[in-house]
Amino acid sequence: MLDYRVKIGLIPDIRDLGDFATRKGIFEPAKGVENKNKVVKYIKENFTDDLTEFCDLEWLNELGVLYKTTDAGKVCEYLKKEKVDAIFIINCNFGNEEVCGRVAKEMNLPVLLWGPQDMVFEEDGLRYTDAQCGLFAISKQLRRYDIPFSYIENSPVESDVFKDGLNRFLSVVTMVKNFKKLNVVQVGTRLTPFKSVMYNELELMQKFGINLNNVNMAQFEDKFAKVLVSKSGEIINDLVKLKQTYDTANLDDETLKKMLAFVYAYIEVFSELDADVLSSECWTSMPLAFGANPCLAMSILYDMGYIVTCESDIHGAITNALLMCAARGKKAPTFGEFTVRHPQNKNAELLWHCGPFPMSVKDENSKPKLYNTKPSFKAKDGNYTIARFQGDNGKYTLLGGEFETVEGPHTFGTYMWAQFKDLSKVEKKLINGPYIHHMSEVYGQYKDVLEEFCKFIPELEFDPIEE
Repeated sequence: MLDYRVKIGLIPDIRDLGDFATRKGIFEPAKGVENKNKVVKYIKENFTDDLTEFCDLEWLNELGVLYKTTDAGKVCEYLKKEKVDAIFIINCNFGNEEVCGRVAKEMNLPVLLWGPQDMVFEEDGLRYTDAQCGLFAISKQLRRYDIPFSYIENSPVESDVFKDGLNRFLSVVTMVKNFKKLNVVQVGTRLTPFKSVMYNELELMQKFGINLNNVNMAQFEDKFAKVLVSKSGEIINDLVKLKQTYDTANLDDETLKKMLAFVYAYIEVFSELDADVLSSECWTSMPLAFGANPCLAMSILYDMGYIVTCESDIHGAITNALLMCAARGKKAPTFGEFTVRHPQNKNAELLWHCGPFPMSVKDENSKPKLYNTKPSFKAKDGNYTIARFQGDNGKYTLLGGEFETVEGPHTFGTYMWAQFKDLSKVEKKLINGPYIHHMSEVYGQYKDVLEEFCKFIPELEFDPIEE
């Protein structure tokens, strides 16, 4: 399963000066420590939650800040012991660019750089801190060490600029943490007629460390038959809830039970193979083997935190995992493909699939029904992020962008109508580029998160969908 918990190592730093102990005025250590105390306290009180933990350097010295270059090794040892997922360099005064660079290089983790805005100017002209000035110096040292880093604009810690920047970084860290250890399991084989979903298993492992495993259809049939019996009580309870939620007309109870049994069969695959996400064969083999389709189960599982991507689309499964991590598990992605243009709106496109959208994205006025055994409803309106992870000729890119939904014709399946700035340009990009029509979406605006994520993944390039 994906893990949305992150631990951030806070590294407040100040300048190491020859007259450190007696320094007054500009670069006065005590003023840098005042900044540190305020900032660290604010971060811990306002950003610590069930998913987010921080550790600091109060143990390092009497000031609780990093300023001596010789302390780099000691700090790295501590951060490794704490098993942090990223480091946050907080420049509390001009700072020490060398020690910050050394720590960042040794840790080899996502780095965030920021310093509190310098606000104190005395009547006699005296000021005590040059936090912004130090950011320029530290950033150059990180660059020279070839260390990718995120940056929050120099700002007050209470500002929306800081809040948005730190939340963005937390999403990025969640993505990086999971992507680098991603375990993808494929159920069944690639759909024979769908050459578009081909992927290179060896490249995914060598370039990104993504591990892939398989469950063949004979194994899955065995699991399915067993859960149909062992989970019969749960399935009967689920059937009652299903009929309260969906219009199930024209479908008999035995078929509905089989559709629900997929939920438990897939969960067993997750558990037994320690999978983070699944990609599954669907309309080709499942009706033949079981007399039912897995689309309903996929819809249900998304809202339970399990990603099962249809049509054997491994790249789609990876994209769904990235969007789930960008939202830190708080929103389930949809798997809507480019299907048809809007009949009246030249810049609107139908993002559709035959039934796997999670119920959590359903429009409150849309009445859900099972159409040909598959969920059918319209997704809620609003702003969405769209993405596609794709490999082609050894090059990997992450297509990303945002759109707003618009009204459009009613249709079957799970769907939304997406408004783009220039759909013709987007269409040409998909036709002439490496991307297939399968896309992933998540409610909310995460384009900047996707772009920032790519900074920390060598050999993965961000590709804006509208450019």
